[in-house]
Amino acid sequence: MRQTFGMAIVSAMVAVTMASLINSVQTSAQSKEAPRKVLRHVVLFKFKEGTTKEQIKEIETAFGGLPSKIDTIREFEWGTDVSSEGKSKGFTHCFFVTFADEKGRDVYLPHVAHKDFVKLVGPQVDDVCVVDYWTQK
Repeated sequence: MRQTFGMAIVSAMVAVTMASLINSVQTSAQSKEAPRKVLRHVVLFKFKEGTTKEQIKEIETAFGGLPSKIDTIREFEWGTDVSSEGKSKGFTHCFFVTFADEKGRDVYLPHVAHKDFVKLVGPQVDDVCVVDYWTQK
């Protein structure tokens, strides 16, 4: 009887180990699948001469606050130009707003929080460049 009980335990341990291994292989295979594409909304600002550091800081803070006000924003990041190539053409700020799809962007564009931001930044911007793209890997 002990041998049978022992064999049952060994069989159960093998079954659990095999199930764990199969799950691990499936998870590994899934992680190697192409990541889901996302829609990036890229905004570049060239500020008017005379725009103060305080005004720029207010704009940075306001843009950074949009993800908490518009739930279709999946990711947000920004930075200032540090290129050594000298080809920024006066654009100093780059903002990336990420959406799951066009519907998310279509909620964002007319959203009151976005419109309020546009009113804030508009008088300080000499030029703006906006590019939307689907991520590719």
